[in-house]
Amino acid sequence: MLQYKAGYKFVEGGVHAQVLDFPAAISCGADVGEAQRMLCLALVDVAQTLVGLGEALPKPDPSVSDAEMDLEEPIFFALP
Repeated sequence: MLQYKAGYKFVEGGVHAQVLDFPAAISCGADVGEAQRMLCLALVDVAQTLVGLGEALPKPDPSVSDAEMDLEEPIFFALP
């Protein structure tokens, strides 16, 4: 299981979400719960695309942070 870091930014009308150490895994939601669920789906989609293309997944970076995020938390990913 890999542990990446998710970041959430509260904006008018919802929450923007991204995996800080996994480029292209981004999403949004009406609230944090929805943003978390949608970000998990985005992470799986991007990871499956990379694997399908024969590319390596990015290595998790526990030190990554983004000062613009209002909330950061771990997000876990396991290859089936």
